[in-house]
Amino acid sequence: MPLPIIAEGFAKGLSAIPYAYTVLKFAPWLLLIYALKMYFGGKSNRSERVMHSKVVMITGGTSGVGAIVARELAQRGAQIVLLTQHELTDFFLVEFIMQMRADTNNELITAEQVDLASLHSIRKFATKWIDNAPPRRLDMIVLCGNTMTPASGKATTTEDGLESNWGINYIANFHLLSILSPALRVQPPDRDVRIIFGSCSSYMGGSLAHVPVPETPKEGAKASKKSKTAAVARPISKGPAFSPSIAYATSKFALITFANAFQKHLDAYQRPDKAPMNARVINVDPGWTRTPGMRRYLTVGSLWGLLAYVVMWPFWWLVLKSPDQGAQSFLFAAMEAEIRQGEGGKLVKECRLVPIMRSEVTDENLQQALWQETEKTIEALETEGAIRRAGKKEERQPMGTVTEELDAEKAAEETQRDVRRPGSRKSKKAAASTVK
Repeated sequence: MPLPIIAEGFAKGLSAIPYAYTVLKFAPWLLLIYALKMYFGGKSNRSERVMHSKVVMITGGTSGVGAIVARELAQRGAQIVLLTQHELTDFFLVEFIMQMRADTNNELITAEQVDLASLHSIRKFATKWIDNAPPRRLDMIVLCGNTMTPASGKATTTEDGLESNWGINYIANFHLLSILSPALRVQPPDRDVRIIFGSCSSYMGGSLAHVPVPETPKEGAKASKKSKTAAVARPISKGPAFSPSIAYATSKFALITFANAFQKHLDAYQRPDKAPMNARVINVDPGWTRTPGMRRYLTVGSLWGLLAYVVMWPFWWLVLKSPDQGAQSFLFAAMEAEIRQGEGGKLVKECRLVPIMRSEVTDENLQQALWQETEKTIEALETEGAIRRAGKKEERQPMGTVTEELDAEKAAEETQRDVRRPGSRKSKKAAASTVK
């Protein structure tokens, strides 16, 4: 069909072809739009890996980039465990899982309720996961859970009183991985275990100036009293004045710093079988993507902002990636074979390894100070949360009833020590003592 039309144009001129001048007028613009779309869309993942029988835990896997990553890994046969804030009986969650099972032809898709805005919820899930003998299989953790305060929004807090960006983007991931760390370290040496952090290029604008870093004493000199006490000068939960963009950037800067420290934490573990550590930490920057969080940020959380977003939709469609395009770097980090070689703590962007632009990320003093202060913050907040929950329970019931219930719980716990669920450590000890 095109050849006769082209021949007609050469023989009789362009005027013989209908709408020829119109097509030639708009063709360069269409080609330009296509070229820009290909540029902003980024690269596609070309790596593949056998994912059958592998257990993958994903936060933020019910929307945006996380949902695409979960779907793609499920299509390749992986067992997916979605960590979601929804109740397990929630209609949306049930429909989402059933639809994903049908689309991927994979029935090994389940969910666990974990609210990243609650330290207590994270601890309940993580301790339940690791309290098992033999240890559960865990091949990969993908941290896509994320929040972003609208551009002109005010600061919000988590259930524990932390600023939302700091609490969900950083503290929640720290808390989850610090508890799941034993489950990662005991995986057999032949498994390729990966922990994938969802990062962002905004980390370059983050600041951890509110983290008290002790001064490194000069060689041969004793540490001054000031340097010894500087590490506990200010609690990490009290950062600089709130700004949506800076708060988000700071949380991502802290997360990528923790990711590098967590790789060192894993590498420092001496396995009983003397095999090398097989867990790798990988940071991923998916680029600017049209996710619900990005839309909420751009619309500043208002109806007028949503109207402006709709009017400017062609522009956002052009310069922002789709969730499928944003997921490509995550899939590369999950399946690229070369990443398992060498040191961890790498940054993947546009399906290739790139250097981390902030040198402070590899500063061991900053990593140590951040780790220690985060642990102190979590310990203090969990203590306050436990007291608060106990107080609410006392308000609902008379003191005598609460005391009786506590005594009953202690008695039940004492009884349960001897009869644990099959397969747990304590049930095996109980069984051994009974045999003796």
